[in-house]
Amino acid sequence: MQDRLTIPTFYTADICQSSIKTILGAFLKRNNMNFKGIIFDLDGTLINSLEDLADSMNNVLHHFNYPVHEVAAYNFFIGKGIRNLVRVTLPEPNRDEQTVEKCYRMMMETYSNNCINKTKPYNGIIDLLCELKSRNLKLSVFSNKADEFTKKIVQALMPDFFEIIMGLSTEANKKPNPYGALQISKELGISPENMIYIGDTNVDMQTATNAGMYAVGALWGFRTKEELIASGAKYIVGTPMDLLNIL
Repeated sequence: MQDRLTIPTFYTADICQSSIKTILGAFLKRNNMNFKGIIFDLDGTLINSLEDLADSMNNVLHHFNYPVHEVAAYNFFIGKGIRNLVRVTLPEPNRDEQTVEKCYRMMMETYSNNCINKTKPYNGIIDLLCELKSRNLKLSVFSNKADEFTKKIVQALMPDFFEIIMGLSTEANKKPNPYGALQISKELGISPENMIYIGDTNVDMQTATNAGMYAVGALWGFRTKEELIASGAKYIVGTPMDLLNIL
């Protein structure tokens, strides 16, 4: 079982950059890591989509006279697909399949027209992607967001970086099912153990573990460091460019 390595928060100016590189270099050599590809989660990892998702879902809830939610509450609603988002935002007595389906159809239409209103890549993401491409790493996206929205958003905001862009097409293949991650690995011709999977939720860490990939947790997204580590993160990054420390 591979070790988990995190740089504690108290390591700031007190530890020089060369020392950090020495520690990381020894760790990577000991674990014989040779990463050739990276799979990114989308929402909370590459892009901050919180407001567009919250606005769209709240419009649907308001339309059907259900209570709406504060934007911050959507941090904990997001991550398991749009159908699940609809279900968990509805009042518990109104989560029957007929109501969920009715709201889901309206959410798909509403979000399709508003999915890039406020959504944008996190600070540092474009710089990271440029650097990774310059190193000839194969980059992909795997999201529980509907496939049509995943492709639309990535192609609009981050074109030309990714070999494969895969969203959710079949509920049975929803993360943490590793099917999509393994399919990407196969199409790229890269063994799972030579792949990094980076995401911001417990579902992402579980997906990486289930696929036999190296799980990296992103702290700038929707969940906490504690959740990521408890769910199997082997490495934690505080900023996008921190990912370069293990390459």
